[in-house]
Amino acid sequence: MAKRLLLLFLPGLVSICAVHGIFMDRLASRKLCADDECVYTISLARAQEDYSAPDCRFINVKKGQWIYVYSKLVKENEAGEFWAGSVYGDQPEDEMGTVGYFPSNLVQEQHVYQEATKEVPTTDIDFFCE
Repeated sequence: MAKRLLLLFLPGLVSICAVHGIFMDRLASRKLCADDECVYTISLARAQEDYSAPDCRFINVKKGQWIYVYSKLVKENEAGEFWAGSVYGDQPEDEMGTVGYFPSNLVQEQHVYQEATKEVPTTDIDFFCE
């Protein structure tokens, strides 16, 4: 009986764990975007060196990878300057399509699609990790 109950509740337990994540510390309180909702791509950049993500807010980057930039955090105090984007590479293990932060000095912008002129506040969801 207990085994049967476990089998009934297991899918629900897995789905609950899958939707819960962690709200991490904010890296900045404001960000620059191309639009008020931060949905449009700002630019296309190429990584100039490898970068290993220190936690789930960031993305791993390999030298030469293309990164679509969606927002640029406004630097505060002694914090580094970080941008948000998604990495695209030749191999599936390159975390294709994963969105996260990376240091802005890691990349060189190759093509600017739209200027990041809209300054908007960051929210807790900007720093949410699954």
